[in-house]
Amino acid sequence: MELTGGCYCGAMRYEAEGKPKLRAQCHCRECQYFSGGGPNFFLLIPPENFRYTEGTPQSFRRSDLENAVTREFCAQCGTHLATRRQDMPEVILKAGTLDGPNFSANRRSLSSRSTASPSISSRKKCLPTSACRDAEPKDT
Repeated sequence: MELTGGCYCGAMRYEAEGKPKLRAQCHCRECQYFSGGGPNFFLLIPPENFRYTEGTPQSFRRSDLENAVTREFCAQCGTHLATRRQDMPEVILKAGTLDGPNFSANRRSLSSRSTASPSISSRKKCLPTSACRDAEPKDT
């Protein structure tokens, strides 16, 4: 499987090959900042399967946090493309930047109320109201 995508203005492009390790949404505080309030929809891509094909991303990492993530984004339009964490090698690829962002199948919900690593819960799924609640998956 090959995934392609890029930023809003077209200056940045990427390719990702192979099956993503995970498709999920995160509700941690950092992801709320990155997304503007809602969940952060993402795919985990092995680093050897991801590359930028056009442009060079700008990056930002908070220096005042011990385990801060590094955001990679387009310097021209500001589109957040990927995130890198110090404690994991995979590229956290923003699902909304995919050329074909079909994100509905087989996703998981992540959340964290502390600075600890997020936990994965397979019993959470976004409902039609876009609110994630503990629930059995429902067909929509």
